[in-house]
Amino acid sequence: MKKLSVLIFLAFAVACSNDVPENSDKVETILYLGEGDNQPLLVGLGGSEGGNAWTSDRWQAKRDAFISKGYAFLAVGYFGAKGTSEVLDRISIDAIHKAIIDSSKNPKIDGNKIALIGGSKGAELALLLASHFEDISCVIALVPSHCSFPALTLTASTSSWTYKGEEVPYVPMPWAAVPSAMNRDLLSAFTIMLEDKAAVEKALIKVENINGPILLLSAKKDEMWPSTKMSNEMVLRLKQYEFGHPYQHIAIDGGHTDVVDHFDKIFNFLGENFPTD
Repeated sequence: MKKLSVLIFLAFAVACSNDVPENSDKVETILYLGEGDNQPLLVGLGGSEGGNAWTSDRWQAKRDAFISKGYAFLAVGYFGAKGTSEVLDRISIDAIHKAIIDSSKNPKIDGNKIALIGGSKGAELALLLASHFEDISCVIALVPSHCSFPALTLTASTSSWTYKGEEVPYVPMPWAAVPSAMNRDLLSAFTIMLEDKAAVEKALIKVENINGPILLLSAKKDEMWPSTKMSNEMVLRLKQYEFGHPYQHIAIDGGHTDVVDHFDKIFNFLGENFPTD
């Protein structure tokens, strides 16, 4: 009887997952401007924590550092923020892109210079956005993935993202990965998911389409997902397609969140490849 109840519950959850979450096409943006004119726009995308992460006290020092160097900074909340979807499930990347472009029309911003910076799930989003929209001209991806993964829902049976109203292909979570996920051993869960080579191939982010320089900053001891391995896969893809812009992969000797201690590498990369006037 208990097993039957669980199956009924899961079937109900899957059925409910067919409904696109309310406000999945709504975005919260908060723009921070410096003093100068023609400021390049740096767009901050949070990860699975939700909310508008780059507006928090935790990121204020980093945000202010970008502004002090001459960049405008746009903090974007795409789920768990005011007026947005409550869950990361089938979020419209078209809506996020439109919100970025609308903000770039501010008279103090150089709308021809737009860079994205995102960590973890936000890095997945940054790479995905830039691969679809050529007006994004630089990407900084912290502990990123090279493919799209499922929505952060109970069943993980839908895509995290949509593009032009269609779900972005993703690597599904097989039953074999469920015990690891339930035990919060996310590295094992994602490693099992990545064994589905056919699904990975369909869900690969086409980084070769990005219209500008790319910095990948991964963690060798990443406890969430194999960011260094996935970053290496992106480098191989960029080489295969003879990518025409500068790109760099730096693997730090630390865990998933330790990349925040290496923003000097980000500032150096921006100075060389996405400078202010």
